[in-house]
Amino acid sequence: MQQIINFVLRNKTFLVFLLLLGLSLFLTIQSHSYHKSKFINSSNAVTGTLYQFSNGIGQYFNLRKENSALLEENRMLKSIVHNWGVDTITHHLKDSLILNEHFRFRTADVYKNSYSQTTNYLTINKGKKDSIKIDQGVVTSKGIVGIIENTSNNFSSVLSILNTRSRINAQLKKTNHIGSLVWDTESTELAQLIDISKFAPVTIGDTIITGGQSTIFPKGILIGTIDSYKLDTGGDTYIVNVKLFNDMTNIGHVYVIENLQAPEIKSLQKPRDD
Repeated sequence: MQQIINFVLRNKTFLVFLLLLGLSLFLTIQSHSYHKSKFINSSNAVTGTLYQFSNGIGQYFNLRKENSALLEENRMLKSIVHNWGVDTITHHLKDSLILNEHFRFRTADVYKNSYSQTTNYLTINKGKKDSIKIDQGVVTSKGIVGIIENTSNNFSSVLSILNTRSRINAQLKKTNHIGSLVWDTESTELAQLIDISKFAPVTIGDTIITGGQSTIFPKGILIGTIDSYKLDTGGDTYIVNVKLFNDMTNIGHVYVIENLQAPEIKSLQKPRDD
């Protein structure tokens, strides 16, 4: 307290000057409408800037929550698209609020992603307790990533499409010509679509999608576009280089797809003892 008193006594002349200056400015602003309007405008500008700065900080620290909400919303939209089909969504939603769900999408984050080996894998932060199971498909909003190969309670490993063991049912989007998507290890940007008939209308730039002839991926999930193609050594089928939509070296958030009809389909596909 004594230090405050000493400070005031030492600087009393300067403090009196500041007080008189402030009082004169107040009286001037109050007595002249022009000065008053200028002061209010300046004050609003300062407070507006402060609020904008404060809001920006709040939005920055809230990004994780907003990203989670967006991922959840995208999960719901993907479920609707792949369960109903784009052409029938509007009609069915008008008639019913009940969705006959065939595919369920769950969000996950990638903890580890390898892409420089011949057998590459990803690790995600969801596992058995989150209903993640072996042979479920993994995608992003841009396209396919891989297939669940192993699970623990809290984590799962994903067989990447950049893996020589990967083989995924795929097709030309414009036709029903089906093939298998594999990887020749030459580039992280390209995968190969094989077993495409030489009579198929293959064109550079055309889109490749999942074929839907398995219990892993719904039909129509994006994969990439045709970069180049050639006939195989037998001359009967094409080998198509597919430019992947996903940057497989930079995968952060993914969706895991559960086919709710997979157990029923697999039971019918089991060989019977006649």
